[in-house]
Amino acid sequence: PAELPGDPGPEELVCDDSSRHGGRVRSFPHERGNWATHVYLPCRAREEFVELLELLVSHARTHVSSLAAMEEFHLSLSQCVVLRYHWIEPFVRCLKERLAAFHRFFCVADQVKVYTNENKTRTFIGLEISAGHFQLLELVSEVDRVLEGFDLPTFYKDPSFHISLAWCVGDLSGKLEGQCLQELQELVNGFEDSALLLRILWEEVRCKSGNKHFSFPLR
Repeated sequence: PAELPGDPGPEELVCDDSSRHGGRVRSFPHERGNWATHVYLPCRAREEFVELLELLVSHARTHVSSLAAMEEFHLSLSQCVVLRYHWIEPFVRCLKERLAAFHRFFCVADQVKVYTNENKTRTFIGLEISAGHFQLLELVSEVDRVLEGFDLPTFYKDPSFHISLAWCVGDLSGKLEGQCLQELQELVNGFEDSALLLRILWEEVRCKSGNKHFSFPLR
């Protein structure tokens, strides 16, 4: 049958047109009933943070002109995994139970680092966490338990927790590392009130599955 009870309606299906998102390509093909799912900590960008971002991206573009600034900011607690549509509700319920006991906490994200995705189709500039690593590992441990319960891939073994600031298509890490990276770090270190600006309070965990968003406030 074309449709079954509980299947997503046409408005909930995902379009896999790379021209609509800067030429980026999915790490896995979209199939009806499969929903790309991601667990993360959202980061609210204050005005000063945006000023720092613009400064860093402007400078980095002298090395890689195709860099684009991120429009939203987050710190990942899971890889992007595939959920069947009928798994979404029980998956979210399990996450809520696992995360219920966690309290709000601070992190410091002040180390500039260059990343590529696993298949080397994209390069990122990010701010790596230098304080708050233990609390993040505890959160990932609980998220991993939920993922394991649904036979899904867990997070990376030795994660480099970070907030992505800018990206470009292809593996251009060689142009951004070395001198460029050193210059970006100097800009961060010299930015007014950077120590306070890059101390981030995490207040909620979010899960995005397709076009559905779920929030889990921390205590």
